Amino acid sequence: MTAGGILTAMAAAGLRPHKDLDIPSDGKIHRYRVQGDKSGSTNGWAVLHGGVPAVGAFGSWKTGESHNWHGGDHQALTPAERAAMEQGRQAMREAYARERAEVQAQAAKKACRLWDRAKPATNAHAYLQRKQVNAYGLKQLGEMLLVPARDVAGTIHTLQFILQDGSKRFLTGGRIAGCYYAIGKPLDRLLICEGMATAATVYQATGFATAAAFSAGNLEAVARALRGKFPDLPLVLIADNDLATAGNPGLTKAQQAARAVRGFLAVPRLREAAGC
Repeated sequence: MTAGGILTAMAAAGLRPHKDLDIPSDGKIHRYRVQGDKSGSTNGWAVLHGGVPAVGAFGSWKTGESHNWHGGDHQALTPAERAAMEQGRQAMREAYARERAEVQAQAAKKACRLWDRAKPATNAHAYLQRKQVNAYGLKQLGEMLLVPARDVAGTIHTLQFILQDGSKRFLTGGRIAGCYYAIGKPLDRLLICEGMATAATVYQATGFATAAAFSAGNLEAVARALRGKFPDLPLVLIADNDLATAGNPGLTKAQQAARAVRGFLAVPRLREAAGC
């Protein structure tokens, strides 16, 4: 009954196992192939902690998502049952942290192997030509551009792959938080933006060292990491002005990051569509 409940939740979240899966209620992370993923992959993970009520969690290293689950009616629990449930959740959080560290370590090793195999990219790559930017420190493996995601010590943790048509993906399981792609040497200021092409464009226009955080959600983590490395250097957050997206996440996240590190904010002025 318990395993059936969490399996139902996994299916509802789009993380149905490829085949029948028995999840032991041992509080340990168990990996599995998600339905639709390629053969041999084990990107899905699930953990189940037995008790009354049982608690569990599941997710995907490929997408980075995670979900909590518990059996029974949460409102009807006694204080003792709530305490037991919280203990189970804490044990699962610790198991998840250990597994995540191992997955990220494996991804970092794979990223370094691919990086060593790849050749320096040229400006002739179709994506770079379309964006009208140079291949600053990028590498190329076949038709894929490889963009390194490094921490402040310069260690590569994962790679972003960009194809000629502009489609992008990351190495499964790699650490992104606080990692970035850097261009130039910081002197009197350091600019921080979202994407690789934006970073290259900004660098070409200004000559100032620039770091790409890969996403709006990673801007603050990158800004904090760079503030720790350069405590006195002015940091400028270059916002993606996502006017067409609800909540304008590009601007909102850039504002949050600028406040977090006592930085400056630069926002592009976009012409109205009717005036173009």
